[in-house]
Amino acid sequence: MSYLNLDVSKTKLNQAEISRYSRHLILPNVGVEGQKKLKSASVLMIGAGGLGSPLALYLAAAGVGRLGLVDYDIVDESNLQRQVLYSTDDVNTPKIEAAKKRILGSNPDAQVDLYQEPLNADNALDIFAPYDVVVDGTDNFPTRYLVNDACVLLGKPNVYGSIYRFEGQLSIFGLDDGPCYRCLYPEPPPPGLVPSCAEGGVLGILPGIIGTMQATETVKLILGIGEPMKNRLLLFDALGMEFNELNLQKNPTCAVCGDSPTVTELIDYEQFCQMPAHDHSLYVNPDEKDDDAMEVPQITPKELKARLDNGDKLQILDVREPHEWEISNLEAYGSVLIPKGEVLDRVSELDPNKETIVQCRTGGRSAAVLKELAPLGFEKIWNLDGGINLWAEEVDSDMATY
Repeated sequence: MSYLNLDVSKTKLNQAEISRYSRHLILPNVGVEGQKKLKSASVLMIGAGGLGSPLALYLAAAGVGRLGLVDYDIVDESNLQRQVLYSTDDVNTPKIEAAKKRILGSNPDAQVDLYQEPLNADNALDIFAPYDVVVDGTDNFPTRYLVNDACVLLGKPNVYGSIYRFEGQLSIFGLDDGPCYRCLYPEPPPPGLVPSCAEGGVLGILPGIIGTMQATETVKLILGIGEPMKNRLLLFDALGMEFNELNLQKNPTCAVCGDSPTVTELIDYEQFCQMPAHDHSLYVNPDEKDDDAMEVPQITPKELKARLDNGDKLQILDVREPHEWEISNLEAYGSVLIPKGEVLDRVSELDPNKETIVQCRTGGRSAAVLKELAPLGFEKIWNLDGGINLWAEEVDSDMATY
């Protein structure tokens, strides 16, 4: 069954391509015609991180003719545990530039389009429009809803994948009369309920598994072969090495793809989800803080160290998880550990009359906790700018960062 309208009438394979893709050409379900489809197809990848890494490598190796990459992040050393597109030499360089080099090394004939900008309601439709398939490799809910809605409005399939710690999900949304992401999740989870990979961690191999499956589903769509993950949600548990599958149905009352949609244009997805779409722990990059983040009183690591050296009596609250505390902490300065999700239940353990410094890994979680504590009588309260990682960089070079 053909899901994409690909015109291969003018597409030809040269001798080098015939040699390169020979193992495809001898497959009955691919052959020369199928390889021409791959060469004629265009795929947009949202995110060049853990899921985007195997996705980009395998789509390029398969011979997809046009690949788009949307990502504005730079390569960090902590990415290398799972983002196999990159090497140590790529650290501190833009991800999509390093990714393009790898892609062209695998498929020198590919057209690689780079979008080094945050995806939002203003640019999504224009970026998506030229592509046959959109693959969602994001790690936050506002962008997932944005990708879903843009794909539904444009009539493009959305190859969805997500990962969390040791678990992954896979499906295809917006295909023919199949369900969309909102049919499965009409409303986003409460802010803070589902930690990001930076907060909750992820097994480095897991995005390789899910991202490779996304690549497989994308190639199947292009070739029009097999049974795509339409009307199905695959659940993968790496610890148990178990695959489970749920049947999905299109929701006739869905706000986007239902019989009487109420969302007919892209909206403010950060407001809808009540959480940032992009890394607003960009306390490291103050040019991109949002208005809420700017309202949070900040203290820099150097300022905090000077006050501690001066003998000021400060209450330091670490809102990370216990396994993060084991990596690095400010216990020597009297810091106490209360994970973010437990703070309100254990607020009695804190003294609201003391000047309080709230601290996490990079400043995002602590800013959220600060806003929760401020109305509870904590009048002198500060967020540690950049978190303990910036403390390690600016104050204690012997301290580990992660």
